[in-house]
Amino acid sequence: MASIFRVPQSGDVWQFRMYVRGEDKHYRKSLRTRDLETALQKGREEGLLIQGKIQNGVKLFGYSLKEMVDAYISYRQRDVDVGIITAGRLITIKSQLNHLLRIKGEILKVGELSRDSVYDWRLMRREKNNDVRDVTVRNEMATINALCKFGHREGYTHFDSFNFRPLRIRQDQIGKRDTFTLDEYDELVRFLRTYVSKKECPNDVERQERLLIRDYILISSNTLLRVGEARQLVWGDVEKIENNYDSEERAVKLVYLKIRPETSKVRTARKVITRGGEYFQRLRSRQDYIDKNDLVFAIPGGTSPLEARKWAKHWRNLMEGIGITDWKKRNLTWYSLRHFGITCRIKAGVSPVDVAKMAGTSISHIENTYLKYSEEMAVSAALKNFSVSSNGLSFKE
Repeated sequence: MASIFRVPQSGDVWQFRMYVRGEDKHYRKSLRTRDLETALQKGREEGLLIQGKIQNGVKLFGYSLKEMVDAYISYRQRDVDVGIITAGRLITIKSQLNHLLRIKGEILKVGELSRDSVYDWRLMRREKNNDVRDVTVRNEMATINALCKFGHREGYTHFDSFNFRPLRIRQDQIGKRDTFTLDEYDELVRFLRTYVSKKECPNDVERQERLLIRDYILISSNTLLRVGEARQLVWGDVEKIENNYDSEERAVKLVYLKIRPETSKVRTARKVITRGGEYFQRLRSRQDYIDKNDLVFAIPGGTSPLEARKWAKHWRNLMEGIGITDWKKRNLTWYSLRHFGITCRIKAGVSPVDVAKMAGTSISHIENTYLKYSEEMAVSAALKNFSVSSNGLSFKE
């Protein structure tokens, strides 16, 4: 059934070999010992293990990398169904593993992989996209090893993790996300007027899509919603819209939103009360299907979500339209609208505690990840004065 042997190239280390009839291939593995008795015992154990896998229908060589990835995605889909992870998280996992499939090949047999097959993953990714960030690479490495652990547990692979070249990331590289300056955001809002105009876009179907994008931008920067939270928002989550007045007695429309735990990255429900109710009303007036379970940001004339490639196309059009040529290098994405909104709330003097509750994150996360501490804010802090009284410190500009 099987044999152990030595060859000069192995340095007298015993090797195991077994013919797998169903797949017409020999399974080979180093037993990592030079002692004959130990090798015989290990060989018997390995042979019995392989026999058990074959009897359970496990292929030792026949599975492709694509088949293992698909099986893993199906496994994680069940996590989405029961609320362990969000649908947005699964989209990220799919994207990360698609990079693995593109680099290693979909038809590559899992049995051909070794622990060192993706050792230089950072280099592999940089050869395909030189702008990819180290933080992104590190996250991909974690997902690839989660796939490997699944593959080992399910009998796809004979090892449970890949070896990666050590990747060290400085603290100042973690979490910092770029966002818009006030001038850039103003330019974006001005450009949107042209972008959605009939003159610029005479095709009504395309124009309706652009109008959706415009309202998404204005809603995202006002509500501070995460991308996944916003795109999974349904009309039943919009509890009410009411007229009110701001601190300068100007009329505003407040919107009350219910964020469901299954759509939140942190798996926690929260209520958001914010400006921007008029954008929801305008968006709703253009939609044909209004049910409480219909998506707020559904495709024009339908109820399905907008395709990822279209989100990417419009973002590219907008960045090029306002002259931000280095938007990829700066990592300006749809997420940057949330970051811009958080920064504006801080600049407006809103308590970080209130901003954190509204954004659904911690105060420290606001400070370390999202808050863009600008020169203007630093000057303001430096100019604050104080006096001492029996009540303690009293600050003033």
